[in-house]
Amino acid sequence: MPNAIGLLRLALIPVFLVLALTDPGGPGAVPAVIFAGVAAGDYLDGLVARLTGQYSRLGALLDPIVDRLLVLAGVVVCWRFELLPRWALDVLVAREVAVVVLARAGMGRGLDLQINWAGRLAVWPTMSALFFGLVGLWTLGSVLLYAGLALSLVALGMYVRDGLGALRTTRKESPTPSS
Repeated sequence: MPNAIGLLRLALIPVFLVLALTDPGGPGAVPAVIFAGVAAGDYLDGLVARLTGQYSRLGALLDPIVDRLLVLAGVVVCWRFELLPRWALDVLVAREVAVVVLARAGMGRGLDLQINWAGRLAVWPTMSALFFGLVGLWTLGSVLLYAGLALSLVALGMYVRDGLGALRTTRKESPTPSS
């Protein structure tokens, strides 16, 4: 069941983009509701997984990918219609790309970094900011975007710190070749 929710969330992102970007006057209520539903689905699939004990590798991989794609889709729409400050959207995209690149590099070195408290806290204000931008509450959206961005950047710093620490530990533990 949680995987079905994740796949539905993934399938709704292109629907959100098409509906939001094809209206020349800006996104209407339907794309905003779809965005909110996909964002809320993040909590729903986690709750269902915990309640039913249904954890899977697919779910563990799908959830952060869908979250990243939803943020990027929301940024694209907010950028296109200038619904939130573009410089902050730029920084958010750069942060998302950095996390993906660093996660990939870490996995290539056998590191498995877990989401940190700042990363968990950043999700709600970031998703909410994009939603409020979509519905025209730009001041509230901007304030939440700045809060989410600050937490996201703290999380990124913590990931870098933890990754470097894990690399140092791995190097110390690996045997040195004998001469």
